[in-house]
Amino acid sequence: MTTKLTLTMEDGVIDSAKKYARQNGRSLSDIVENYLKSITTHQGTTEEISPKVSRLMGVIQLPDDFDYKKELTKALVKKHKQ
Repeated sequence: MTTKLTLTMEDGVIDSAKKYARQNGRSLSDIVENYLKSITTHQGTTEEISPKVSRLMGVIQLPDDFDYKKELTKALVKKHKQ
């Protein structure tokens, strides 16, 4: 379910965020949603997520049936055959 949310912030922040979203081919809503997921998902964990990893969170959209182990195996086999 999707719910509309109204946020209030400085004009300059909004303009910069919209420009960033456009340059990265994403919607501002998607960026905000993924950011909020990232900060709420990791509450209570003892591991600190590096800023570089945090910026990458939510950048790639994969199919629900994506099998990373299978893809990793294929990439390693290809790498070691060369």
